[in-house]
Amino acid sequence: MKLRLLAVGQRMPSWVTEGYQEYARRLPRDCSLELVEVTPGHRSKSTSPARAMEQEADALNRVIRPSDRIVALDVKGKPWSTEQLSGQLGDWRMNGGDVALLIGGPDGISPTLLAKAHQRWSLSPLTLPHPLVRVVVAEQIYRAWTLLQGHPYHK
Repeated sequence: MKLRLLAVGQRMPSWVTEGYQEYARRLPRDCSLELVEVTPGHRSKSTSPARAMEQEADALNRVIRPSDRIVALDVKGKPWSTEQLSGQLGDWRMNGGDVALLIGGPDGISPTLLAKAHQRWSLSPLTLPHPLVRVVVAEQIYRAWTLLQGHPYHK
């Protein structure tokens, strides 16, 4: 199984890249985490946020594979504890196939793309900066994997 973190935005600060890579490199080959960045939608005073979100949805749709299980990170999604995420990770591995974890742009993920998602995952009811979400997701995936392996990292 491969986990792919499909994220709107490019040219992240070094702390984001380093934080993400620290946890992604710890994962084994059979549960690897790959980052795929897409260009943000064009935003201006004359462009509606909905139009930018649709541009981002188009870009994300181009990198989603037909066989991917789509998990949208969305504030209105279901919050998972570490143990629940570990269970999800175990289920994804047992079901086979790859998982596409979607991180939207500044306005979130378009309704059309949310409707396509198999699951919606909320990291927190707080609004988190999108660069930080990359690091948190990578760390939580690593933590969930260690729990599956029986390591005490989750404590």
